[in-house]
Amino acid sequence: MSKLLFTAISLLFITSIHEFKVSSLDGGTIDFSKFKGKKILVVNTASECGYTPQYADLQKLSDAYKSKLVIVGFPANNFGGQEPGSNAEIKEFCKKNYGVTFPMAGKVSVKGDDIHPLFKWLTSKNENGVMDAEIKWNFTKFLLDENGKLLAVFPSKVNPMGEEITKYLK
Repeated sequence: MSKLLFTAISLLFITSIHEFKVSSLDGGTIDFSKFKGKKILVVNTASECGYTPQYADLQKLSDAYKSKLVIVGFPANNFGGQEPGSNAEIKEFCKKNYGVTFPMAGKVSVKGDDIHPLFKWLTSKNENGVMDAEIKWNFTKFLLDENGKLLAVFPSKVNPMGEEITKYLK
Protein backbone atom coordinates (compact mmCIF):
# COMPACT_ATOMS: atom_id res chain seq x y z
CA MET A 1 0.00 0.00 0.00
CA SER A 2 2.75 2.48 0.91
CA LYS A 3 4.56 1.83 -2.41
CA LEU A 4 1.36 2.66 -4.31
CA LEU A 5 0.88 5.83 -2.28
CA PHE A 6 4.51 6.85 -2.89
CA THR A 7 4.04 6.33 -6.66
CA ALA A 8 0.85 8.43 -6.66
CA ILE A 9 2.53 11.23 -4.72
CA SER A 10 5.60 11.11 -7.03
CA LEU A 11 3.39 11.70 -10.04
CA LEU A 12 2.07 14.87 -8.44
CA PHE A 13 5.56 16.31 -8.02
CA ILE A 14 7.55 16.21 -11.21
CA THR A 15 11.02 17.38 -10.25
CA SER A 16 12.75 17.31 -13.62
CA ILE A 17 11.96 17.75 -17.30
CA HIS A 18 13.45 14.27 -17.69
CA GLU A 19 10.15 12.86 -16.42
CA PHE A 20 8.24 14.12 -19.50
CA LYS A 21 7.47 12.34 -22.75
CA VAL A 22 5.74 14.27 -25.54
CA SER A 23 4.49 13.52 -29.03
CA SER A 24 6.88 14.49 -31.78
CA LEU A 25 6.04 16.32 -35.00
CA ASP A 26 6.31 13.09 -36.98
CA GLY A 27 4.05 11.08 -34.64
CA GLY A 28 6.77 9.47 -32.53
CA THR A 29 7.72 10.27 -28.94
CA ILE A 30 10.31 12.64 -27.50
CA ASP A 31 11.49 11.16 -24.21
CA PHE A 32 13.28 13.84 -22.21
CA SER A 33 14.99 11.21 -20.03
CA LYS A 34 17.21 10.47 -23.04
CA PHE A 35 18.69 13.97 -22.68
CA LYS A 36 20.10 13.47 -19.17
CA GLY A 37 23.59 14.93 -18.97
CA LYS A 38 22.90 17.64 -21.56
CA LYS A 39 21.36 21.06 -21.24
CA ILE A 40 17.96 21.41 -22.92
CA LEU A 41 16.55 24.49 -24.63
CA VAL A 42 12.76 24.34 -25.01
CA VAL A 43 11.33 26.89 -27.45
CA ASN A 44 7.72 27.60 -28.40
CA THR A 45 7.79 28.18 -32.14
CA ALA A 46 5.56 29.47 -34.95
CA SER A 47 5.96 29.46 -38.74
CA GLU A 48 4.36 32.85 -39.48
CA CYS A 49 5.94 35.03 -36.80
CA GLY A 50 8.39 37.90 -37.07
CA TYR A 51 10.74 35.77 -34.96
CA THR A 52 10.45 32.72 -37.27
CA PRO A 53 13.92 33.38 -38.75
CA GLN A 54 15.27 32.37 -35.31
CA TYR A 55 14.88 28.79 -36.56
CA ALA A 56 18.14 29.37 -38.47
CA ASP A 57 20.00 30.42 -35.32
CA LEU A 58 18.41 27.63 -33.28
CA GLN A 59 19.80 25.19 -35.85
CA LYS A 60 23.24 26.88 -35.67
CA LEU A 61 23.13 26.65 -31.87
CA SER A 62 22.15 22.99 -32.07
CA ASP A 63 25.02 22.25 -34.47
CA ALA A 64 27.59 24.24 -32.49
CA TYR A 65 26.77 22.73 -29.09
CA LYS A 66 25.38 19.29 -30.00
CA SER A 67 27.66 17.56 -27.49
CA LYS A 68 26.19 19.54 -24.58
CA LEU A 69 22.78 20.84 -25.69
CA VAL A 70 19.51 19.53 -27.09
CA ILE A 71 16.99 21.97 -28.53
CA VAL A 72 13.33 20.94 -28.62
CA GLY A 73 10.89 23.08 -30.57
CA PHE A 74 7.20 23.19 -29.66
CA PRO A 75 4.97 24.66 -32.38
CA ALA A 76 2.07 26.57 -30.84
CA ASN A 77 -0.76 28.63 -32.25
CA ASN A 78 -1.38 30.72 -29.12
CA PHE A 79 -0.19 34.08 -30.41
CA GLY A 80 -1.86 35.78 -33.36
CA GLY A 81 -2.73 32.48 -35.07
CA GLN A 82 0.87 32.36 -36.33
CA GLU A 83 1.12 28.55 -36.39
CA PRO A 84 -1.98 27.47 -38.31
CA GLY A 85 -0.44 24.44 -40.05
CA SER A 86 -0.76 20.74 -39.34
CA ASN A 87 2.16 18.80 -37.86
CA ALA A 88 3.08 17.54 -41.36
CA GLU A 89 3.00 21.09 -42.78
CA ILE A 90 5.10 22.45 -39.90
CA LYS A 91 7.67 19.66 -40.31
CA GLU A 92 7.98 20.35 -44.05
CA PHE A 93 8.24 24.13 -43.46
CA CYS A 94 11.02 23.75 -40.87
CA LYS A 95 13.03 21.31 -42.97
CA LYS A 96 12.64 23.16 -46.28
CA ASN A 97 13.19 26.71 -45.04
CA TYR A 98 15.62 26.27 -42.14
CA GLY A 99 17.07 22.75 -42.39
CA VAL A 100 15.85 21.97 -38.87
CA THR A 101 17.26 18.70 -37.54
CA PHE A 102 16.70 19.21 -33.80
CA PRO A 103 13.67 17.48 -32.23
CA MET A 104 10.31 19.11 -32.83
CA ALA A 105 7.26 18.23 -30.75
CA GLY A 106 3.76 18.02 -32.11
CA LYS A 107 1.76 21.24 -31.98
CA VAL A 108 0.69 22.17 -28.43
CA SER A 109 -0.86 24.99 -26.44
CA VAL A 110 1.65 26.88 -24.28
CA LYS A 111 -0.82 28.91 -22.22
CA GLY A 112 -4.47 29.12 -21.26
CA ASP A 113 -6.94 26.47 -20.14
CA ASP A 114 -5.52 23.88 -22.54
CA ILE A 115 -1.84 24.45 -21.66
CA HIS A 116 0.33 21.41 -22.26
CA PRO A 117 1.53 19.85 -18.95
CA LEU A 118 5.17 20.47 -19.86
CA PHE A 119 4.55 24.20 -20.27
CA LYS A 120 2.50 24.29 -17.08
CA TRP A 121 5.56 22.81 -15.37
CA LEU A 122 7.98 25.22 -17.08
CA THR A 123 5.96 28.34 -16.20
CA SER A 124 4.93 27.59 -12.60
CA LYS A 125 7.27 27.74 -9.60
CA ASN A 126 4.80 25.51 -7.77
CA GLU A 127 5.49 22.88 -10.45
CA ASN A 128 9.20 23.34 -11.32
CA GLY A 129 10.40 24.52 -7.89
CA VAL A 130 12.54 27.30 -9.39
CA MET A 131 10.58 30.20 -10.86
CA ASP A 132 7.37 31.46 -12.39
CA ALA A 133 7.63 32.47 -16.03
CA GLU A 134 5.22 34.00 -18.50
CA ILE A 135 5.20 33.18 -22.17
CA LYS A 136 4.38 36.50 -23.80
CA TRP A 137 4.96 35.51 -27.44
CA ASN A 138 6.40 32.92 -29.80
CA PHE A 139 10.06 31.92 -29.44
CA THR A 140 10.24 32.17 -25.65
CA LYS A 141 13.19 29.99 -24.60
CA PHE A 142 13.55 27.85 -21.47
CA LEU A 143 17.03 26.60 -20.60
CA LEU A 144 17.36 23.56 -18.36
CA ASP A 145 20.52 22.14 -16.82
CA GLU A 146 21.97 18.64 -17.25
CA ASN A 147 19.77 17.38 -14.40
CA GLY A 148 16.58 18.71 -15.99
CA LYS A 149 16.15 21.71 -13.68
CA LEU A 150 15.09 25.10 -15.01
CA LEU A 151 18.05 27.51 -15.25
CA ALA A 152 16.75 30.53 -17.14
CA VAL A 153 13.99 31.89 -19.36
CA PHE A 154 14.62 34.18 -22.31
CA PRO A 155 12.04 36.32 -24.10
CA SER A 156 11.39 36.15 -27.84
CA LYS A 157 13.80 38.96 -28.71
CA VAL A 158 16.85 37.09 -27.33
CA ASN A 159 18.78 35.61 -30.23
CA PRO A 160 19.51 31.90 -29.75
CA MET A 161 23.20 32.50 -30.62
CA GLY A 162 23.44 35.50 -28.28
CA GLU A 163 25.70 35.68 -25.24
CA GLU A 164 22.69 35.56 -22.89
CA ILE A 165 22.24 31.90 -23.88
CA THR A 166 25.70 30.79 -25.01
CA LYS A 167 27.34 31.83 -21.73
CA TYR A 168 25.59 28.82 -20.16
CA LEU A 169 27.15 26.47 -22.73
CA LYS A 170 30.84 27.30 -22.45
